[in-house]
Amino acid sequence: MTSQDRQLFGTDGIRGVAGEFPLTAESTFLIGRALGHDLVKTKTKATPRVVIGQDTRESSRWIADRVALGLTSCQVEVRSAGVITTPGVAYLARSQKFDAGVVISASHNPWTDNGIKVFSGDGFKLPDSHELAIEKEIFAILQAPGAHPEPSSKPSPTLPGEHSLRTDYIQWLAKNVSTDLSCLRVLVDCANGAAAAEAPELFRACRIRAEFICSSPDGKNINEGCGALHPAAVAKKIAASGGKFDLGVTFDGDADRALFSDASGRVVNGDGVLLLAARDLHARGILRGATVVATTMSNMGLEISLRNSGIRMLRANVGDKYVLEEMMKTGATLGGEQSGHIIFRDGEATTGDGLLTALRVMDIMARSGRSLADLISDLKVFPQRIQNIRVREKIPFDQVPEVKHAIDAAQRELNGDGRIVVRYSGTETLARVMVEAESEEKMNALTDKIAAAINSHLGI
Repeated sequence: MTSQDRQLFGTDGIRGVAGEFPLTAESTFLIGRALGHDLVKTKTKATPRVVIGQDTRESSRWIADRVALGLTSCQVEVRSAGVITTPGVAYLARSQKFDAGVVISASHNPWTDNGIKVFSGDGFKLPDSHELAIEKEIFAILQAPGAHPEPSSKPSPTLPGEHSLRTDYIQWLAKNVSTDLSCLRVLVDCANGAAAAEAPELFRACRIRAEFICSSPDGKNINEGCGALHPAAVAKKIAASGGKFDLGVTFDGDADRALFSDASGRVVNGDGVLLLAARDLHARGILRGATVVATTMSNMGLEISLRNSGIRMLRANVGDKYVLEEMMKTGATLGGEQSGHIIFRDGEATTGDGLLTALRVMDIMARSGRSLADLISDLKVFPQRIQNIRVREKIPFDQVPEVKHAIDAAQRELNGDGRIVVRYSGTETLARVMVEAESEEKMNALTDKIAAAINSHLGI
């Protein structure tokens, strides 16, 4: 089953415009109520417990309150971690034996959007089948007038426990580092998001000499010209700093991923991180099966560099939950996405964690005494372009003859010397066209042809 089988859940939870269905005051209450029903049905103790966290969007507080109200209406106990990263909630769910974790965030999307992500008590994202079951319950409640209380007249619950929960997460992250990182000078972009609540405290605890930018959220500036959609912002500052920094780190709004800049101002994405992390784990004998799980979007250059180091690369569908599923199936200890979601399974982590990824990259640099650029100097990246096209609806491409013809013609022209991936976004009404080719001229020509066919027959 894919995300297209579900109406509410995409590849990363429920997402939409705050204040519009499915993120209205009523629907978010009902989502909480459906989650509560699900937990009560499968409960292993008298009162199920849920931890809830949020990013810095203006709408995150009221959505968290409505979801919490829906949960408590089913006699579920709710504790708030306040503003915290998505992987922070996953950690708290598993380490403090909650029955579920809920995150209110739309990750890298604009401040007007928001979302609801759910983790099970073991810290893993819910499988598609479980999300579909919860969806059915939500729609059943919606279609049964009078079957649920009207939430707007009820006060929001008081949620205890914010600061201590965040502190527990920061302390766990710091314990993942045994190397002295005080030798590194780092510029950090917090995207005016969840990382602003934890990154400064964490980096101080690890004695990292860091400067922070975009770390003053106001509810509307999350991801605005900063964060993981704009990694060049940090790279540009580093290039202009005259050698002041060894590294740049850029988080997205909920800090479940991180991108980097080397000391000369060159952006390093998730492919580069996978390469240096895989080699380090392999050299220490803990890269199980000498295997890394990437996705269909990872560059051919990564696959070639890994192969040259005696490491096999498997490709999963786009979405960190699908990377994790492949890792669990194969026993791989490392996986991730070009976008910066990196999953380390040689420890306790159950999801991509930007803060943990940053620490692991710095740990490798400090232990090896090598710069980031040097660690990935042999990564020869094939020219790659990703074109987004906003669409009216997500009709399978095989069912649109003109689009299918454009894709097939491009594949024939490449003749194996490159890759084409055409897919729908799991979180937005977008078609994504990715083309890799040996020359930029061919890459651009093929991308434009496919994008034009999609825009002509499916575009808005």
